[in-house]
Amino acid sequence: MTAKRQNISSGSKFEEAFGYSRAVKVGETVYISGTIGMNFATGEVSADPVEQLRQVIRNIEPALKEAGSSLKDVVQITTYVTAPEVFQAIGPELGKIFGDIRPTNAALVVAFPVPDVTVEISATAVIGCGS
Repeated sequence: MTAKRQNISSGSKFEEAFGYSRAVKVGETVYISGTIGMNFATGEVSADPVEQLRQVIRNIEPALKEAGSSLKDVVQITTYVTAPEVFQAIGPELGKIFGDIRPTNAALVVAFPVPDVTVEISATAVIGCGS
């Protein structure tokens, strides 16, 4: 039997322009695209990396919910930052958000094509594993 694919959009202008989905659900696995801390309703990005991280989570949660999942089901994240200092700043907040969930994490220092962005996270969740 072939697993069914469900593409999930957040309505971000980037998704349509660059041909990707916020998330893709295949079977019981949800793959979350790299998500930045932009408030997609206003187009604003906070200068504070911790607030960007919080907005990243606010951007990811609706896609997880639409897929029938939640943060509790996240098994893997990749954290992209613009500098090691940014990761040090957001690390404690990551601990608050994922401390009881404990997904795997890889952190990479990168440059972003979107001005003012300092944090991006991609994730994988397995529906029901965090219950």
